[in-house]
Amino acid sequence: MTYVICQPCITVKDKSCIDVCPVDCIKGNDEDPQLYIDPSVCIDCGACVAACPVNAIYNETEVPEEWKEYTKINADYFTKQ
Repeated sequence: MTYVICQPCITVKDKSCIDVCPVDCIKGNDEDPQLYIDPSVCIDCGACVAACPVNAIYNETEVPEEWKEYTKINADYFTKQ
């Protein structure tokens, strides 16, 4: 299981989640519209959820219906690297 960064992160990219991630699985370049969680590295600890100031991070099983596509968007970001 993994966590997913969804629509509220777009243009915000606060990066508080990066600071608390124990496995450094949250990435994003300055030109990217949002941050992304690498599903192959995420250990499902949930530390990023509390750190996010815009409530953009969800467990993949709890992603709101309107943001379901972000599960694939996060995963695809790491297959392009």
